[in-house]
Formats: sequence, C-alpha cells, structure tokens
Amino acid sequence: MGDDHDSGPPSPESRAPWERPLADQRYRNRRAERPKPVPESEPKGSGTERRIAGLFGRRDSPNTEDSISVAELVARVGDAPTDSNLHSGPVPPPPIAPAAAEWISSEPPTSAAPRVVNATGGSRLALNKIKRRKRLKVINRSAVAFMAVMSLTLTGVVWGYQHATDGKFEQIAALDTNSDDIVDALGQLGDETYLIVGTDTRAGASGTIGAGTVDDAEGARADTVMLVNIPADRSRVVAVSFPRDLDVDRPMCKAWDNDTGTYTSEYFPAASGEKLNATYALGGPNCLVKVIQKMSGLKIGHFVGMDFAGFERMVDTVGGVNICSPVPIEDGILGTVLPTSGNQLLDGRTALNYVRARHVEAEGNGDYGRITRQQKFLSALLRSALSNQVLLNPGKLNGFINAFTSDTFVENIDTKSLVTLGRSLQNVDAGSVTFLTVPTDGTNDWGNEIPRTDEIKALFQAIIDDEPLPGEERPEDDAPTSSSAAPSTSSAPLPDATTVEAMSAYNVSIDVSNASGISGRAATVAQDLETQGFHVANVGNAAAATGLTNVKSTQTVVRYAPGYEAEAATVASAVPGAVLVVTPSMGEMVELVIGSDFSGTVVAPADPGTTLSAEPKSVDTSASTSLSPDIAAVNAGDTACI
Repeated sequence: MGDDHDSGPPSPESRAPWERPLADQRYRNRRAERPKPVPESEPKGSGTERRIAGLFGRRDSPNTEDSISVAELVARVGDAPTDSNLHSGPVPPPPIAPAAAEWISSEPPTSAAPRVVNATGGSRLALNKIKRRKRLKVINRSAVAFMAVMSLTLTGVVWGYQHATDGKFEQIAALDTNSDDIVDALGQLGDETYLIVGTDTRAGASGTIGAGTVDDAEGARADTVMLVNIPADRSRVVAVSFPRDLDVDRPMCKAWDNDTGTYTSEYFPAASGEKLNATYALGGPNCLVKVIQKMSGLKIGHFVGMDFAGFERMVDTVGGVNICSPVPIEDGILGTVLPTSGNQLLDGRTALNYVRARHVEAEGNGDYGRITRQQKFLSALLRSALSNQVLLNPGKLNGFINAFTSDTFVENIDTKSLVTLGRSLQNVDAGSVTFLTVPTDGTNDWGNEIPRTDEIKALFQAIIDDEPLPGEERPEDDAPTSSSAAPSTSSAPLPDATTVEAMSAYNVSIDVSNASGISGRAATVAQDLETQGFHVANVGNAAAATGLTNVKSTQTVVRYAPGYEAEAATVASAVPGAVLVVTPSMGEMVELVIGSDFSGTVVAPADPGTTLSAEPKSVDTSASTSLSPDIAAVNAGDTACI
C-alpha cells in the first residue's frame, strides 16, 4: 500500500508557521534570475535571514557569526516549541514587530477606494446651509473691511480738508489775554468772545470794488468794529457795535503796517481824544484789542479781520441775502444803493454798499444808521444760515468757508474751532441773538462820539453776569414780546411844574424809537427832525427796561432825566401831541417814543429863548435799572421792516 507519509514536500497548511517558506518560491526564483553582483562586504546567509536581521539591527554585520537564523529569531521572540508539543496541535505564531509583519506578509496591499472631492456625506439641504454660512461670512468680512477702508479714507479727507483750509488763514498777533483790564476772568471761564473788524483798506482787490484808492487814505480803517460774546452755556449770542468815530484813549502801541500785515519797530505814545478807527490805523489789531478790552472788561479770545473783497465774495457764495428796507437808500458818496423800499435780495456788491453807506439823508444820523443796517444785515444772514440754506448745502458751505479763509486775517481761529462753535450753537434760535450799540452822548469839537462811560460799563457787566439785556428774547422769558400799554408809571410824586426856555435844535441830541406798530415810522420821523436841525443819535424799535422788543404805545412821549427839561420841552415843541415823561434812568439822553397817536407831522421847534412848559405828565420808574433803556438794540429774530 505504501507509506502513510507523502514523499513530496508537505503542504504549507500542515507545517508549523515557523516552518513555512517566508516568501513565494516563484518570487524568489525571479529575483535569483536577475544578475546582481553581491558586494564582498555583504553578510552571508539567506536573503530572508539578512532582511530579518536588518529589521533587528544586524543588517550591517560583516561576519557570518552575526547572522541570525529563524530558530534563533523564534527563541528571542518567545519560547521555541519542544519535540513533545511539535505535533500536538496548532501553535500560535510568535509576536513579530509590525514593520516586519507588514514586510513578510505575502498578501497584496488593498488599494484605497476613490473619494469624491469635498464630499461631506450630508444631504443637499445641509450642503446649502453650509454654502450660505460661508457666503455670509465672506460678506461680513468684506463689509467690515469696507467700513474700515472708508473710515480711514474719510478721516484722511477731513484731515486733509481741515489742514488745507487752516493753511489759508493769515495769522497775525492781536490778542492780549493776560491783560489787567479783564473783569472777573473766572466768571468768564468757558465764554467765547470774538472781536470782528471790517476794514476799508484801499489796497488790492478792495480798491477795485469802490473802497477808494491809497491816494484817498493810506493804510486801513476799522470801518466796522463788533464784539461778539457767547456764554459758556451757549444760551444766547450778544453782539455789541462800536461807532468808528468813538472817542477813546489809546495806549502806547507798536506801529502796524497794513500792507504786510506785520508790526514795525516804531511805537506810538499813548494819547487821549483819538477816534476808534484811527487807533486801528496806527496800532493795528493789537492796539484795537487793548482799547476794546479796557472799555468792555471782556476777555477777547479770538480776533477776525476782513476786508471788503472778502465780504462781497461770501455774500455771493451763499446766493445773496434777503433784507427789508423801510426806505430807499441813497448815499451822498456811493450813490443809489437801494432804489426802492421793501423786501429785496442783495448780491455781494449791493450788500457791501448797503452796510458801508454812512451819508444817507433819509437816516440823518451818520454812523448810527449804518450800524443799524449792519446789524439788520447780519441778522438776515444768520436767519438764512439757521434755516439750513447754507449749513446743509455742501457746495455753499464749502464756498463760504473758502471765501472766509481767503480774505481774513485772524488769531486763535481755525476750521476746527469754527465747526465746534457752529455745532454748539445749533440749538440757539434767532431770537436769542441780540445786536446792541454802545450808548453815546453826541459829539465833541473834533467830531468824536462821546461815550457814556458808566452806562457802557453797566452794559458789559450785564453781559459778563448773563443778565437780561435790552432787545433780548430768550426762551426762558415768560413775558410777552409786546404790550399795548404805554410805558409803566408809578405813584411817585411829580416834579413841581416849571417853565424853561427853548434851546437851539442844533444843540439837542435825541434817540427816536418806534412804538406805533407802523414799520418805518421812526426812520421817517428821524429824517424830519434832522431837517429841523436836531441831532438824531439812534433810531430803532422801542425797548422796555425788561429787554422786550416791539413795545407798542398809544401815546407819543418824550422821555428824559431830571436836569434835561429844556431839551425835552424843545423836542416836544416840534412834535404835536407829545407829552413829557420823567425817566430817572435816562441819564444824559432824551428819547422820543412814537406812539400810535402820532399825527405824522413834525413842525419847526420853538425859537431859542421861548418860554415853554416843562410839566411832566408822569414819572416812568419801570426803567430804573443800571442799564440805560435807550440802548439801541436789534433782535435777529425780528423781521419787522423798520
């Protein structure tokens, strides 16, 4: 039958794992067929043994003794099987290092299955949500980046505009902020006070628009001088005008060269009896600031000077200004300024002549008529700006700023401070802006306007203390702005009836106030009085001591202080129906208040020396305050055509 053992080689399944061949014989035969020289330094032994030895750190052993057999490998890894258990059953293979097992395995490697790019394994709805989130993230990042870029761009544009605009300001030395003439400096903390000067220089562009030539008058004159105070709480604006011929005491001043805008090494000694505009012509802005600061006690923190050309350009830039004139304006030097009365739009050239004219027979009061027109014009300009016709129009606003900066000379003024000031005044209405004129008492032998010093000090003290002012209308005022009653009287005893002799009309200076309710009545009466020889100092609406404007009265009265009975009686003789009212607070002035009973006729006054009755009808104590009631006032919110 034969032997049970097969003479051929046993099947791989019947061998122990360590007796199986380590590689396919065909693979080994194929490798053997390849001609490959063996280096002399290569260790001897089978290829399998050399590879296994290399895995365990013996690859580079040059000696045969360093070779490792399969049996030795098994002995190192685990206990070798004995003869007793060699055929007793399957024996687990010894542990082999992962790298060795992977190398020894004859199984072909499994190839990776193809995968769809960006596959998430989710549904289409989930994919859409992911895409939307990605898009929103991109949009948000783009928006943030855009805002950052725009912020930087706008900041750069604003800074560049401000830098370029500030470069157009001509800076000069004018202020004297440490002066001993400043009253209650702590009380003025936070206030903003500007001295604004309009000059009538004959040089340059101003000479080509009717200012004259340097042959007429060299240098420059302070044609308009206005002090503007804004309290710390920004509740109101007060602008006080000074007549150009006001009699002042000039301190020692450094000489001013208007052509170069600089001071020279020459000094002018102190002098009294100087005109205000001559002070500017000699000592320039700094000398003028010292004079106004001493007179007012206000701390002047900003100076603005402008010539005629700049004024005209600014008016044209805003598209003109609407004003109402009660009478045509005919100037003895400038000619016809306004051929008709009523509301009209003034362009730059006409507006300039309107605020410059000072030889108007219809007004008959020289510089004071011009000051009133200037205040009316600025009131109209302010109302136009507050109505957003300028502030919300970038083209007009930019042109206005450019015109302002190109024709001004300033100190402590820049674009940022002007914008900040404008924002702080956004809630101030036109009724809280009041224009006043310093009170004077006629002229002296040199033609200088004589200041009423005590009343001027009282006026500026009221401004510093933020007290009510004539002509002012602030929202906190509960009283109405008009009254149908005559000036209030008291039961104070009347002075004894006296008689006086009439004076020459040429020696009598009066103020004319309108309380009739008819626009333009005061201007007409003032003209008639000037024709009769009276000197009219101020013309305007009647103002009660409480600071109200547009006061109405049924009776025409002449108000005067004790000691001025002759002047008052002389005025009353020229105005039929006028009665005398003693007003202790009137000071040195006499005021004619036109009531609704005015006949419309002014007659020739009584001849000098004629006996006249000086018996007053009443005593008016309503104005017995420290402020003179005859201070000329114009409220920016008043649109009456007077």
